[in-house]
Amino acid sequence: MESTGKYWIPIYNVLEDHARVTVANPKWVKAVAGNKDDAKDSKWIGDLFQLGLVPGSFIPPRIIRILRELTRYRFKLVGMRASERNRYQNCFTVCNVALDAVVSDMFGLSALNVTGYIMNHEEIRLGNISSLLHYHLKATPEEVYASVEGHQMTAEQKQRAKLVLEHHEYLDRLIARLDEIIDRVIAPFEPAISLLCTVPGIQRASAIKIIVECGMDMAQFKEARRFCNWAGLTPGNNQSAGKKFSVHIRKAGTYIKPAMVEVAHAAVSVKATPYYRVKFERISKRRGKKRAYIAIARMLLTAVYHMLSTGEVWSPSDLEKIDTPLEIKQKLTAKEIEKAAKLLMQYGLVGQEVLENLKKAMETVVLLPAPA
Repeated sequence: MESTGKYWIPIYNVLEDHARVTVANPKWVKAVAGNKDDAKDSKWIGDLFQLGLVPGSFIPPRIIRILRELTRYRFKLVGMRASERNRYQNCFTVCNVALDAVVSDMFGLSALNVTGYIMNHEEIRLGNISSLLHYHLKATPEEVYASVEGHQMTAEQKQRAKLVLEHHEYLDRLIARLDEIIDRVIAPFEPAISLLCTVPGIQRASAIKIIVECGMDMAQFKEARRFCNWAGLTPGNNQSAGKKFSVHIRKAGTYIKPAMVEVAHAAVSVKATPYYRVKFERISKRRGKKRAYIAIARMLLTAVYHMLSTGEVWSPSDLEKIDTPLEIKQKLTAKEIEKAAKLLMQYGLVGQEVLENLKKAMETVVLLPAPA
């Protein structure tokens, strides 16, 4: 059956409990152009399927699909709320109100008090403005008054600004209600969420996104690199006649890829666990920051794959090389050098005087481990 958009989902919902259904991407089963019609396409797809040449797309279980609908709807609502915030600010910018130049957030307490006063009053006085400001606001009352003095906001423009603010508040309430529904449906996956939250940079919201987009069964991806490839975080293969063309990452992972890049930014900023920050600095020096963030996102997704596969907490094999204090690193390096010298002595390659010279040198020289 050929389908576009979402029309395959009702058929899949009916058949998934009674038969093995394969949902394939058209690019893997497309016939040769110029020699195709519906009957030939059906025969071609059937022949490929009999030979096992039709790779199925990843279709998560029903509960994960329901969670996807909820989280993706929330993603759209958050985008709409951001648009309304910008629209509310523009309502005052076009009316010669430069309040955004003296406050950092147009939806802060002081800014909302001032804009609300402007929408409900005709005249603005310095004394009235002073009583509306929060004591934590860095700008002085005189600066705030100068930014709104002489505005040209008509009654119709004030009504429009009120409508935008009402819509923003409505979206806030809608997102809060949607969060309650998501928390109720996601309850069976709380152990997995707690497990993923042990990774630096992954908070509860990010863990929910990862589980909802990737599911819990990692066996269907077979290995971590295929999992990262499915998420669109691996370079492409585009080589012919010995020439390598563009190898940009693919456009796959419409929702999971932005989520992992966001987590990568957070992981690099974590000061308590510098594991990913050190790796980011190493990669960014050679490849630039943008590629470095993609590389960190892939490392994080690889960690997620192994954690969900084994149930183990986050503990990279090379963690001790980064998190070990400098004093301990120096002691470990000195022991390794001493072991190497003793091994050379056993085979008669060096004498006892070499070991004594090394011990004297290690007492005066600061030793650092070899670069990775």
